[in-house]
Amino acid sequence: MLELTDTQIGTWVATFILPLFRVTAVLMTMPIFGTRMLPARVRLYVAVAITVVIVPALPPLPPFDPLSLKGALLCAEQIIVGTMFGLALQLLFQAFVIAGQIVAVQMGMAFASMVDPGNGVNVTVISQFMTMLVSVLFLLMNGHLVVFEVLTESFTTLPVGNALVVTHFWELVGRMAWVFGAGLILILPVIAALLVVNIAFGVMTRAAPQLNIFSIGFPLTLVMGMLIFWIGLADVLSHYQALASETLLWLRDLARAG
Repeated sequence: MLELTDTQIGTWVATFILPLFRVTAVLMTMPIFGTRMLPARVRLYVAVAITVVIVPALPPLPPFDPLSLKGALLCAEQIIVGTMFGLALQLLFQAFVIAGQIVAVQMGMAFASMVDPGNGVNVTVISQFMTMLVSVLFLLMNGHLVVFEVLTESFTTLPVGNALVVTHFWELVGRMAWVFGAGLILILPVIAALLVVNIAFGVMTRAAPQLNIFSIGFPLTLVMGMLIFWIGLADVLSHYQALASETLLWLRDLARAG
């Protein structure tokens, strides 16, 4: 008769449960897969499938008792690690969203907002366009495959029970200032061009005070802004490659224990 000890059962459970918590946390928080457009049940199925695939390649995991305090702490640790990876990827996408918001305000399209189906909040049309653009680029360049590769390697470089998770989390919080700088760099030429347009309108107003600048300034600024934004899209790919490379390299650094 086959007899199983509590230690053996705990080890078998840990083999699947602990990686499942980390993978699920990543899929629930990362862009594209973590949006409301993908049902939570589908994300859970995908997490289970990924866990089953990567478990044979993982290093041995510690015994796991789900009813003990240590087991609860291990589960919380995996959730924190997975959430940390997902939020690191969100920073890349939010840089493009912020760039779209700034451009929309400068060209007078801040009022043209729509509901983002992924996050359920109102964003400008330009920001929604930038979100869709960066999502397509992320998938076309196999960014999701790199994320899954880093996630698999993290079980070796950042093993279960590592105490440096909190340090990496605070590093993630400090990294959030990078989003605003990256978003500003993306649309700096557009801002400069629109500033020149506004200065020209100011000169026209001083030269001909009787001219109703508001009647022609708003539509002309809108048209010029769209034209300049369209021309500036030619450099989006190079900016995306630089920001995505920096984000993925930083993601690898987060997955290291020290």
